[in-house]
Amino acid sequence: MKSKRFEVLSQRPVNQDGYVKEWVEEGFIAMESPQDPKPSLKIEGGRIVELDGKRREDFDLIDTFIANYGIVLDGAQQAMAMDSKEIANMMLTPSVPREEIVKICKSITPAKMLEVVSCMNVVEMMQCMQKMRARRTMANQAHVTNVNDNPVQIAADAAEGALRGFAEEETTVAVARYAPLNAISLLVGSQCGRPGVLTQCSLEEATELELGMRGFTAYAETISVYGTEDVFTDGDDTPWSKGFLASAYASRGLKMRFTSGTGSEVQMGQAEGKSMLYLEIRCLYITKGAGVQGIQNGSVSCIGIPAAVPSGIRAVLAENLVAAMLDLECASSNDQTFSHSDLRRTARTLMQFAPGTDFICSGYSSTPNYDNMFAGSNWDAEDYDDWTVIQRDLKVNGGLIPVREEEVVAVRNKAARALQALFKALGLPPITDQEVEAATYANGSKDMPPRDKVADIKAAQDLLNRGVTGVDFVKGLAKEGHTDVAQSILNLLKQKISGDYLQTSAIFDRDFNVISAINNRNDYQGAGTGYRVEGEDWERIKNIPNAIDPRDI
Repeated sequence: MKSKRFEVLSQRPVNQDGYVKEWVEEGFIAMESPQDPKPSLKIEGGRIVELDGKRREDFDLIDTFIANYGIVLDGAQQAMAMDSKEIANMMLTPSVPREEIVKICKSITPAKMLEVVSCMNVVEMMQCMQKMRARRTMANQAHVTNVNDNPVQIAADAAEGALRGFAEEETTVAVARYAPLNAISLLVGSQCGRPGVLTQCSLEEATELELGMRGFTAYAETISVYGTEDVFTDGDDTPWSKGFLASAYASRGLKMRFTSGTGSEVQMGQAEGKSMLYLEIRCLYITKGAGVQGIQNGSVSCIGIPAAVPSGIRAVLAENLVAAMLDLECASSNDQTFSHSDLRRTARTLMQFAPGTDFICSGYSSTPNYDNMFAGSNWDAEDYDDWTVIQRDLKVNGGLIPVREEEVVAVRNKAARALQALFKALGLPPITDQEVEAATYANGSKDMPPRDKVADIKAAQDLLNRGVTGVDFVKGLAKEGHTDVAQSILNLLKQKISGDYLQTSAIFDRDFNVISAINNRNDYQGAGTGYRVEGEDWERIKNIPNAIDPRDI
């Protein structure tokens, strides 16, 4: 006889997930591997000659980069001499200022950093994240994609996402040559939903940079760094080449951040027997050493690896916290789907949702899961109401606001019509009134009429060949009567000249004021301090459309 209880349990979603036991030699261990190096630091003549038990003559390229650029030597010996639990408890002590912790953390080594976060359980890490995130107010980022690369649907979904509160929106492609049209559609749609939303198109790095320089996009984040030399060189990259790419973005006034995450080295079979978290910490030191303002991390597309091993979700939270400890903007993932269990995916997100990060999701899908071209998302359009109700339940700002159907319909229609006008002005394949109507009310690509993909792809390439830039978008929209959208895009282009939004954790409000870690620095120092959900924010969060006013009954 078999237990009926266990028969029922075996069919539960959580038991459809994959789990593995730790395998230290191959890096299948989330934290605290016996093969992780012990902290050490020796400085001679103003130069690091020993880093975490390794002499300079034995450094690999990552060690060399971190030693040369990633550690502040002033005060390093004193910081390294501190007990790791003391540093952890300083973070947990509300009265110790964040700036004091950051100064210490910038001067310790990756192995020492690993020791510090390994002292803590997830509740302690969450408390530290509330204090250590760079920007006072949290935000959220959306994925805006569909399986057909339908530009009208992208524009409408982008507009709705912006209305719902996303501060950044990211698209990618099913067919690479569609990229210019996807980028334009996202840009136009976002500014219809709320002026000042930042947009990007995730592509091969050279193309992504070109689109940014032409004014098709406003930021980038898919510049990956890795924690072992072999993985880096397999991709024909080094920390120096990534740093050069970062400087190319900065020189054109484009915000950008690196991407990394626990599990990538294991997934590529070159983890060198180290823990996933230790290798990720090395990535964060590379990011800091390259002078990049922030990081998208939290395992990201490799989430299935740490989620399969013990303490893996704890390691994901730890890597987010380390980013904040190094004073980096943290876009804390919560994007790619990893579990069949709604309970598991919610628990994974709560680690960042409750304390707040700079971007709680670096990819909340604004579409149904079947339309998400980033391999599916942990959260999607069908979860919008769950997310806003959880915010209301906990009195937490998760970066989204409740909206009403008539508002969504209006902005989706506005975006579709603005894109229709711009396509006309640019000589692109026409967008029909039928497409505009469908996009206005669509849930996903199944609700959209088909487009001529061959014509679109040819037009996208022609657009690049003609040297079209963001200025042409402004002219075209203004000529066709969409002056408010044209003005918003012009404002984005002007921001690239001033460069103010290159500051750490920078986003814009609807008036294009920069909100960053410079002018909106996290000032948490205990109960009653730091960001609190109150005033207009609380009124928006609690005013969900389906809440009944008992006085009306």
